[in-house]
Amino acid sequence: MKIGIPCAQRTLCMHFGHCEEFTLVQVDEKKKAVTAVDYETPPPHAPGVLPQWLGERNVDVVIAGGMGMRAQQLFQAQGIQVVTGATGGSPEALAAAYLDKTLQTGDNVCDH
Repeated sequence: MKIGIPCAQRTLCMHFGHCEEFTLVQVDEKKKAVTAVDYETPPPHAPGVLPQWLGERNVDVVIAGGMGMRAQQLFQAQGIQVVTGATGGSPEALAAAYLDKTLQTGDNVCDH
């Protein structure tokens, strides 16, 4: 499984469309372990671009602080699960918490 996390300075960026980079965390679901981490600069933010771009990178899940409803729908159309309301932290810690089912989420911080 591959988890995409929008980041700024290698920490969760609260709005995925304004991130500096995406951290792509490859995980072993059975072992509940991170197996690889890659950092990629996303293309310029425009409607529909990021869901397609992450889909091309075989991302299964996106963990974000906030994301608009339309973007969530576009990710779902790509077969990518969206988790919103995550708070700061390293991508590796967020991915590990997701695997352990201990990821703390709150309100979606995006209002559009």
